[in-house]
Amino acid sequence: MAVLQGYRVAMSDAPPVFLIMGVAGTGKTTVGGMLAGRLGWQYAEADDFHPPANVEKMSAGIPLTDADREPWLTAIGQWIDERGAAGESGVVTCSGLKRAYRDQLRRGRPQVRMVFLEGSRELITRRLATRHGHFMRVEMLDSQFADLEPPTPDEGATVVSVEPPPGVIVAEILRAHPDV
Repeated sequence: MAVLQGYRVAMSDAPPVFLIMGVAGTGKTTVGGMLAGRLGWQYAEADDFHPPANVEKMSAGIPLTDADREPWLTAIGQWIDERGAAGESGVVTCSGLKRAYRDQLRRGRPQVRMVFLEGSRELITRRLATRHGHFMRVEMLDSQFADLEPPTPDEGATVVSVEPPPGVIVAEILRAHPDV
């Protein structure tokens, strides 16, 4: 239960929150920001939830462990809960590489709508190679694909190709979720 303007509200009544997932380089930040802007919703970038030690590891080319990701996932979950308690919808990005991570973020949060951005390793490698000023280096993409457990049908994720331009991707997400 969340408290909303003095009333106790079941989290299933909480406004929707989109969780935009995929390996590095799929365009989570671009798509998530565009989607939030189009809907007029709160937006959060998952990278901002990493503790400094995680950013240092990734900047050094060291893949994160499940233990490294735990405080990060907890912080993202708290952001989702804060949206529900405030009666606000939102969009948050998160790689969501493993089902266990996605389950943690969805547990007790039926308002979460997962969108998995899917693309070929070749396309994503090209994108990462041209991206500058980000701690995720192209050399770490192999570890992301090694950890990746794509969502299964029972998870209810909307799967969207990252090949089209971001505006087309956002339109596809909105078509898949006409109730928002």
